[in-house]
Formats: sequence, C-alpha cells, structure tokens
Amino acid sequence: MSEKHIDEVSGVATTGHEWDGIRELDNPMPRWWVWTFYATIVWALAYTIAYPAWPMLTSATKGLLGYSSRVEIKNELAAADAAKQQYVDAVQAKTVSEIEADDSLREFAIAAGGAAFRVNCVQCHGSGAEGSKGFPNLNDDDWLWGGTPEQIHQTVAHGIRFASDGDTHVSDMPAFGEILEPKQITEVSAYVASLSGPVNDQSLVEPGRQVYADNCASCHGEDGKGNRELGAPNLTDAIWLYGSGEEAIAAQVRAPKLGVMPAWGARLGDVKVKELAVFVHSLGGGE
Repeated sequence: MSEKHIDEVSGVATTGHEWDGIRELDNPMPRWWVWTFYATIVWALAYTIAYPAWPMLTSATKGLLGYSSRVEIKNELAAADAAKQQYVDAVQAKTVSEIEADDSLREFAIAAGGAAFRVNCVQCHGSGAEGSKGFPNLNDDDWLWGGTPEQIHQTVAHGIRFASDGDTHVSDMPAFGEILEPKQITEVSAYVASLSGPVNDQSLVEPGRQVYADNCASCHGEDGKGNRELGAPNLTDAIWLYGSGEEAIAAQVRAPKLGVMPAWGARLGDVKVKELAVFVHSLGGGE
C-alpha cells in the first residue's frame, strides 16, 4: 500500500486525486456540519413516521399524527364558506337596488358576480364585457331591455327568447323581405342610416321616412329611439348590434337576426343572478 501524499505547504494529507497538478487536501468536515447532517437524517426519518409519506400499492402511510392536507383544505374552505354566508344570506334577502345601497354588500356582490361572469358570460360578451357582432357591449349605456339594476336582473334571470322560460323577453322583428319591395327596403335603410350619420343617396331619405312610419315606428318609435318594453333598439345612436351602414341595415330589415340568451336563473340560482346583475351594472353602462 503506497504512503499518503502530504502537502508540503499545509502538512495535510491529500485524497490522492489530482487535476493538472493540483491535489485535493483531505481535510475532515467541521464537526458542527457533520452533526447537522446527522440531525437532518434523524429529522427526515421522524417526519416520515409522523406524517403521510411512504407510498404503498393503493395509498400511503398515514403517519402517527393523522395529518391530512386534504382535510386541512376542506376545513379552510368550510371556514371561508361560513365567513361569507352572512353576505350570501343578505344578498338572498334583498333586492338588487338594496344590495347596491349597501357598500360592503355591493363590494361582495361585484366580486362574486365578476367570478360568475368569467365562468358563464365571457364566451359571448367577451372577457371585458365589450361584446362583439351580435352580442351586446355591456359597458355602454345602450340597453335593449333597460339598464337599471332590476331590469338587468330580469334579463339575466329569464334570458331573451329562451323558450323554456315563461318570463323570458320576447320580441320578433318581421322579415320585411317578404313584406316590402326591394326599393322600399333600400329607402327605409337609407332613412334609418340618416338618423345617426350621412347616407350615400340623400334622395332616398324622404321616401324611406314614409316606409319607416308605416312599418317600423310602431316598435322603434316615431323618433327612432326604440322601445325597451319590446326590446326594439334605438336607431338614432351609433351603436349597432349587427353592423352599421345602409347595407347592414338592409340585411337586417330583409331577414333579421334574432339573438337568444339563456335564462340563468334556473341554472345559477337567485343569489348568483343578483350578483351578476350588480356586477354588470357596475361596469359603468348601467342606469
């Protein structure tokens, strides 16, 4: 057996390893480090005995302390539910307007309604409630069926043209392509477009006014500002659900598109519907 190499400078034996002429000193680890290392081993063994740790075929060891992270989470969720139950009960007992009059309850309803909106409503109205073609923007003040808290609640709860709900909003615009002549549709489209902006042919506006009075004023009003009792939109602003311009208006007059919104009351319950109504109203477009 060869003798250990001794470093000339330090007088300490080396391990026998050498890299490019550099040798590694065989200094022992500090005793405090060694005992700390042993302590971690003891701690690890004690931990696996006290807590669930060792995997088995169908489960794991339970641990002497009987701890379960799932039970802990379940208890925390139960405590959170108990803490918010007072707010849920208050939402259940009050009207939407009464909820909005209570600052703390309104804040709770907005948070809960926002969560429900992100799960159930963004698919149509968008993550920012800005809507898209055929789906209303909930941030503006143009409301087909009214934008008060109670009116929003009614719409959310019972939907629009949702056949299985007897209290749903219903309005059916006739397909005037089967009623009016093509020329009349061109004229009335020009007139309707003129209510909110310039038109291509001003000579069509006056005859279109008469077509409108004979066929459209009963729902949209003589002034074109709509009728929320019927869900008839305001035709005098620049907000268009199915596109603006004379061609888009003519297409809607000829063969109208009629959207459907689910009745969320039966699906989500009255509390969640109230929370949704408060949230939507808080977006800034409500009245």
